[in-house]
Amino acid sequence: MMAVLLFLSFIVLIFLGVPIAFSLGLSSLLYVFLMEIPMNVMVQKMFEGINSFVLLCIPGFVLAGNLMNAGGITPRIIDFAKKIIGHIRGGLGLANVGSSMGFAGISGTALADTASIGAVMIPAMKKEGYSGPFAVAVTSSSSTVGPIIPPSLPMIIVGTLATVSIGDLFLAGAVPGVLLGISLMIVTYAISVKKGYPKGEREKLSVIIKAFPGAFWALMMTVVILVGILSGIFTPTEAAIVAVVYALIVGMFIYRELNIKDVPKIMIDSMITTAGILVLVGFANLYGWILVSEQIPQLVADGILSISPNAVIVILLLNLLLLFIGTFMETIAALVILFPVLLPVATEIGMDPVQFGVMMVLNLMIGLSTPPVGVCLFVASNIGKVSLVRSSIALIPFLAVSLIVLLLVSFIPEITLFLPNLLDS
Repeated sequence: MMAVLLFLSFIVLIFLGVPIAFSLGLSSLLYVFLMEIPMNVMVQKMFEGINSFVLLCIPGFVLAGNLMNAGGITPRIIDFAKKIIGHIRGGLGLANVGSSMGFAGISGTALADTASIGAVMIPAMKKEGYSGPFAVAVTSSSSTVGPIIPPSLPMIIVGTLATVSIGDLFLAGAVPGVLLGISLMIVTYAISVKKGYPKGEREKLSVIIKAFPGAFWALMMTVVILVGILSGIFTPTEAAIVAVVYALIVGMFIYRELNIKDVPKIMIDSMITTAGILVLVGFANLYGWILVSEQIPQLVADGILSISPNAVIVILLLNLLLLFIGTFMETIAALVILFPVLLPVATEIGMDPVQFGVMMVLNLMIGLSTPPVGVCLFVASNIGKVSLVRSSIALIPFLAVSLIVLLLVSFIPEITLFLPNLLDS
């Protein structure tokens, strides 16, 4: 009965427009009050959720991303992508997807990708003759690539929850992320050819080479982070600090667009973002503790496995559940609450925790662009001044290929485990 009340209060608060973090906190507070649990337990469980050395890398990566953005990274990545593939039919749309793939290693979050690249690319695509809904669909769907390609904040959360190597999770996301990006490019090109969208002039090799250094320093951040973590030179937390120093050097001395006077504001903005993430993690950990107390993980596992012990059926059920959750729940909250609940189900049918982690993150990312409440779709629609209904219709083919990639990741372990196993061998 109390578990039902916990769920209902949470759902009601969400649909009343209460932010996810406070919906989790208030529904947990109601449970604690009715069950007459000492209030200090709430504080203890929240602190346990954020008392992790690994989570210290979150403010570092957030700050590094903000420093790189302020240092002029976005226009350079977009410009380089346009010069490489802008001459192909629908080249601006392809550059949009390509920019998201390049930007992924900087932001690590889908919403940052949508807002930064969308603000530049959506108006540019509309000006060049692309339809508004198509520009919105390309931007919102490609933004899901960001948290799959390393570095990735959701992968850091998964690594903390599952006590698995964050380096392995970063590597595991690389192939699915590239596969997703290429798939979205194929759809973008096919639609552009069908509708006769424009193509630009082919750039000379000398022009492309001239544009390369601008994007090179941004893309190298991902390489520095991965090589450093996998070689054991530094931990993920130390990697975040290295990324901050790298971003400062690139922004101030190479791009020369980052002013020292801007740094305090960037730090404050990063602190606000980090505080929001950690409050969410704290409340989600409290909510998750209550679920464990009510034996919800065991009930869910038994319920799913009672439907069918067949691994294929179980994986499909897990994907359906996560896709649904991803449409209305914030990614980090969903991970903290559901990953410990669903991991036993996945391991029961033989899934590797790393594969399941990537599968879950990909599910939740797709949900960010899925109506009715996909936040990336909402933001992109606002930028493009296009109704959610028209954007949702244009999104269908992109959503279809994203689901195909999701199924490949779910049923072919080698897609996620090939690189981690290669380095471990």
